Amino acid sequence: MTESVELTVTGMKCGGCETNVKAKLNSIDGVLSVEASSKEKKVSVEFEESKTDLEAIKTAIAEAGFTVE
Repeated sequence: MTESVELTVTGMKCGGCETNVKAKLNSIDGVLSVEASSKEKKVSVEFEESKTDLEAIKTAIAEAGFTVE
């Protein structure tokens, strides 16, 4: 089963930041798609619940150097 979440993420300032977040999240097994917008301070993630969870996604964003509100 897939789940979609939209998170408010602060610290992204440019396209490079968006690319960094996308790369980090896409490296997680079970993540199907990622959209990131520094302008809107939003990250949308679609993932397979059987392979990963929201906490792993939040941790990956933090490891990339950004804050999940």
